[in-house]
Amino acid sequence: MNNIIEQMLSTYEIKNVNDEINALKEIIQELILSGLSRGGFFNEAAFYGGTALRIFYKLDRFSEDLDFALLKSDENFDLSKYFSDIEKELNAYGLNLEISTKQKHNKTNISSAFLKGDTLEHILKFFPKDANHIYDHTLKSIKIKLEIDINPPKGATYEIQYRLLPSPHQIQLYDKSSLFAGKIHAILCRNWQKRVKGRDLYDYIFFLANNISVNLELVKNKLIESQYINENELFNLDTLKKLLKNKFEKINYNEAKEDVIPFIKDIDSLKLWNSDFFIKITDQLVG
Repeated sequence: MNNIIEQMLSTYEIKNVNDEINALKEIIQELILSGLSRGGFFNEAAFYGGTALRIFYKLDRFSEDLDFALLKSDENFDLSKYFSDIEKELNAYGLNLEISTKQKHNKTNISSAFLKGDTLEHILKFFPKDANHIYDHTLKSIKIKLEIDINPPKGATYEIQYRLLPSPHQIQLYDKSSLFAGKIHAILCRNWQKRVKGRDLYDYIFFLANNISVNLELVKNKLIESQYINENELFNLDTLKKLLKNKFEKINYNEAKEDVIPFIKDIDSLKLWNSDFFIKITDQLVG
């Protein structure tokens, strides 16, 4: 196994196959980010979402997708122009994944791509000492989604962060207040009809526990874009708290817990999850 990959793996506590898969995905995410950085992607886009929170601000749960937003709207932006940079980085560390663009059926502001590869092949590449283990050969393929908002709402604020592995590179990302705005927008506007995203609620607690304020301008513009609020109606911190409290009254918390369990170590932290808990902690929200 490549020494750099070995060095990156040394930071993980691996106890079972699920831990192996999560570590595998996260290291692939880091390689993708490094490849994008080398290609100049972060001169025109910023990283945000749960994976940004995990990698740069120590969120204690794993995250599946990579989310980005352009710094300036560009309806003609083509994410595929960076595919070669991603593939070059992955190939340099012996990884075999295919990347392809997701075809749009409707006009949206989101462009998507997927990286896919054989899970078992890469587990044995990352964990060669486990080659004699009996794995379930029906393991699904590794699947990492990249999404970029090509026409993002205004109001985001940014910062530059640096990573030393797999080699030194820099990444532009939303600052913590803007990340919080994106998470609150997800809680209020994400379509939860098929699956309640407990990960959003877990992250919400993380922001509050770390005394992170919310970028009110950005969350307002995101809610307007989603037609959740009217552009001309009053919007302030108290308004936002009321919207969140109304949402927290309607969530199925058993489904929310089931969603987040595969991504966290300490499931005892979910025992308090109910509407009263989330309504009460929302009083701590600051803008």
